[in-house]
Order: sequence, then structure tokens, then C-alpha cells
Amino acid sequence: MASTMLSLASVSPSSSISIHDTHKGKIKLGSLERSNLFLKTEPVGRVSMVAAVNTSRFDGVTMAPPDPILGVSEAFKASTNEKKLNLGVGAYRTEELQPYVLTVVKKAENLMLQRGENKEYLPIEGLAAFNQATAELLFGADNPVIKEQRVATVQGLSGTGSLRLAAAFIERYFPGAKALISSPTWGNHKNIFNDAGVPWSEYRYYDPKTVGLDFEGMIADIKAAPEGSFVLLHGCAHNPTGIDPTPDQWEKIADVIQEKNHIPFFDVAYQGFASGSLDADAASVRLFAARGMELLVAQSYSKNLGLYAERIGAINVVLTSSDTAVRVKSQLKRLARPMYSNPPIHGAKIVANIVGDPTLFSEWKAEMEMMAGRIKNVRQKLFDSLCAKDKSGKDWSFILKQIGMFSFTGLNKTQTENMTNKWHVFMTKDGRISLAGLNLAKCEYLSDAIIDSYHNVS
Repeated sequence: MASTMLSLASVSPSSSISIHDTHKGKIKLGSLERSNLFLKTEPVGRVSMVAAVNTSRFDGVTMAPPDPILGVSEAFKASTNEKKLNLGVGAYRTEELQPYVLTVVKKAENLMLQRGENKEYLPIEGLAAFNQATAELLFGADNPVIKEQRVATVQGLSGTGSLRLAAAFIERYFPGAKALISSPTWGNHKNIFNDAGVPWSEYRYYDPKTVGLDFEGMIADIKAAPEGSFVLLHGCAHNPTGIDPTPDQWEKIADVIQEKNHIPFFDVAYQGFASGSLDADAASVRLFAARGMELLVAQSYSKNLGLYAERIGAINVVLTSSDTAVRVKSQLKRLARPMYSNPPIHGAKIVANIVGDPTLFSEWKAEMEMMAGRIKNVRQKLFDSLCAKDKSGKDWSFILKQIGMFSFTGLNKTQTENMTNKWHVFMTKDGRISLAGLNLAKCEYLSDAIIDSYHNVS
């Protein structure tokens, strides 16, 4: 019998080896993770190795790029620098830079516990009390669109899910219609329309020369769009720029949209949270509704009630008749059913309990004013610090003209990298900072970082 010499130097400890010998049969050694390795003796005693690698049929799946917004938080967590600031994600923080649960939310949750409410499935369209409350908050309880039942409201998975449901509706019932999106806009808008199969293009919005609104460019691009396009508008506190049209400009935007027979599609993520007033922040939407226009509005309660993790929002479609509203709602439900079946109940009951109770509702408005006020104070302090420290004569007044939790600094990608690498200020690459993640104590430090990045980094 021929002798066999076997070297295992190149075999990992976790490998499994099977030896096939013509005289002795199969011998198994060790364990194998990735491949089956066979060593077999030939008649003259030579040993040959055969490796059968188990490749995955999913090997063609590539690594997705990190989310441009949520990835900032991951980088922030990994940093060990004591001075680090997370100005990326739009989530409210206290002056101590800690997450904040509204007192009125805790009271509403206690009510739910006291009542012993169950966890049964909601209908596809969501909680009826929530849908009624959210439409009335948006349009006003006395608005004709509410009284005449011309609004189709379906509870959605916060703002993102509501936008996605509406995009699916557009793709199905307005095939080929284009969505117009502001340049720049919230990063997820493009993903939502892409995945829904809705073609989109951008309209001018931000003017880098003035760090303000390119109103003429915006109007020209909306006019040039194919008739019947869906124009995505930020109801208040434009994300990422914080730049909103004036009331007169909103009127002119409505004029051109009506002239071109476009359909306005509002994203309202900050009602009450931008100015501190629910009514003031809904003025743009109500203006369009008052003109008798058909429109879509996606809502979110992540910011104004701090219900980030509850994923609570709604899609509203304003129609010309109650009959049309019933039919549109039925088709929104039909689309929602295979997506997620029905929405979660906890956040919906929180909203319904707060809006339905006069005392809690008043407390909520007071807390919103407090949160909006803290951000306004930080915005003012940042502006004052920049003006005091920067002797170049640069005009920083755009910071005060912007509104909401974000400020568009005008810094480019290289300058934002300097902000992070040198100053440990974590922000998105488009130059947006979340003032909700800033406190008064850190304003001077942030001013130093902005001035250095603006003047010393090309």
C-alpha cells in the first residue's frame, strides 16, 4: 500500500478535510466553514486536493453607501473628542443637548394606561380620531374642505411613509407624470420618487450668492415643467435651507401652478415647530386650499410632538367633491394594504388624546413655543457670535432670515470636511446644520469653526 504524506499548513483550523483513499475509503478531519476540501489518493499513491467553494447567489449584492444624514450620527458616536457636536440629524435637543420627551406626551400616555386600551389592529386608513384631528390641525376645523368632507386622509408611517404612499398613488393613477423637487431638498425625497417609479426633475430654489431664495429661477422652472406636474413644496421651514417664500411669493407660486395646471404636493414636517404657531406654519397650505385647488399634503408629528420613533403622520388629498375624496381614499387604502397592512396605534392615540383635550392641547402649544423659542435663541446667539468674531465684513444676516431647526451655512463639501476633521462638528456635506443640536454654550465654538472653514478652506 502506498504511503500518503499530507501537509495541513495551508488549511485553516476551522476547515473540514475529507480524504478519499482507494483502499480505506473516506476519512473526515476537522470542521469546515466556507468550502468542502477533498484529498484523494491515486493508484500510485499521489494525493490530489479538490476544493468545492460554496458561493452565495447573493454575491452580486453590493454594499450600499451610508445614508448622508443618519451616517453623520454614526460618525459622531464613533468620535471620542470631548468638543464634538452632532448637527446632522434633525432631532430636538434640550439646552443640555439631551433628547426631550414632551410633558404633554407623557400625560397622554398615562391616560392610555389608565383606560387600559388594547392593541388591536387599526383599520387600513388608521385611527379615525387621529385622521379627523390631523386634517383639522392642517386646514382649520372651520375650513370648507373639512366641512364639505373633501379631504381624503389616511394615517401613514410618519412623513416618509406618507410621501411614499402618495408617490405610489401618483405612479398608478398619473402614469408618466413628473414630480418637481426643489434644489436642494431633503435627501429622501429623491429616493422616495425613484423607488415609486415617478420621474422627477429639480426646480431652482437656493441662491448661493445671497444664501437666499432664487425666486425668479423657481418660477421659471415651474412654468417650464410639463403641464400637470406634481410640484413638491415645503409647507414651512424648508429642509435643508431654512429659507421660506414670503406670503406674496406664495401667492405668485400658486398663480403659476394654477396657470400650468400643476398639482401642488406639500411636505409639512414642522407645523407649529417652525414659528411656534400651528396656524402660521399651515398658512401656505391653506392659501392653496382656499383657491379651490386639488392638492396633496404629507404630515409628520416627529418634530412638533417629538414622536420620532412612533412613526406617526398622514397623507391628505384635497379634492373638488366628497365623492371623489371617498374614491381616492379607497385607492390609498388599497395601496397601503400590501405595503404595511395598517399603521401603528400608539402614536395615533397620543395625537388624538392631545388634540381632543382642550387642556392638553393648550399645554402642547406652550411646549411647541418653548422648543421653537430655544432654537430661535440659539440662532440669534450664533449670528451674534459670528458678527463679533468675523472681522472680514461678511454678511451673516441670512442666519436670522432662515427659519426652523436648520440653517444652511453656505459651506461647501471641503469646508464641511474641515468642520468635522478639525473641529469635530458633524454635519451633512451640503452645509446644513441642525440648530436643534446646538446650545447657547457651544455657539462661540461653532462660530470659530465656521469662520475658520469659510475663510481658510477653499
